[in-house]
Amino acid sequence: MDSELTPKNHVDYGEVISIIERARENAFRAVNHEVISMYWKIGAYVSDKVKNSGWGKSVVREFSEFIQSNFAGIQGFSASNIWRMRQFYETYSENEKLAPLVREINWTQNLLIMSRAKTEEAREFYLLLCNRNNYSKRELERQIDSMMFERTMISDEKSLLKLRRLKTKMTMWKNEAVSGSEKLKLSDIADKILLALCRGSVKRETTNAL
Repeated sequence: MDSELTPKNHVDYGEVISIIERARENAFRAVNHEVISMYWKIGAYVSDKVKNSGWGKSVVREFSEFIQSNFAGIQGFSASNIWRMRQFYETYSENEKLAPLVREINWTQNLLIMSRAKTEEAREFYLLLCNRNNYSKRELERQIDSMMFERTMISDEKSLLKLRRLKTKMTMWKNEAVSGSEKLKLSDIADKILLALCRGSVKRETTNAL
């Protein structure tokens, strides 16, 4: 039996290795998706309690201790991290475009983007870039330190100028007699321009990196 396990047999096993690797990757993504969704829901819960029940630092600290006492050895539920969950939820809860993207990367990457990217456009750019390139924390941090978003946007200056002009018109018309449907249409146009810029820039940067 052992004599049949020759090195040439190993070539046939490559497909099985690929199956295992894909399954492990899918399992990791599924677990990560659930973890981020859990943090999102806890963030929503704490956000509501802060706004409507007067929760402050002492209550959140007690809440943290309660969770940890009920789940021995659990990690990620320090008072400071619970405050980050609240910030995470409040940062993305009203953004239907970005909310699904945050579930595609891990918590450490989300915290880095949330703390370092100061605008909605920058956050979208780095979320797309990180997800598409499967960046590690170190690589993502390097791209942010190099101001990739700002450098990429400068190269798209003409398109950005059109976007700014459109947003200026939207601001001017905010209190004027413009129908709600027209305002929604303008907002949708602006969002599509920006999304095209971000996705096009991410695709270009990905191609350049290969």
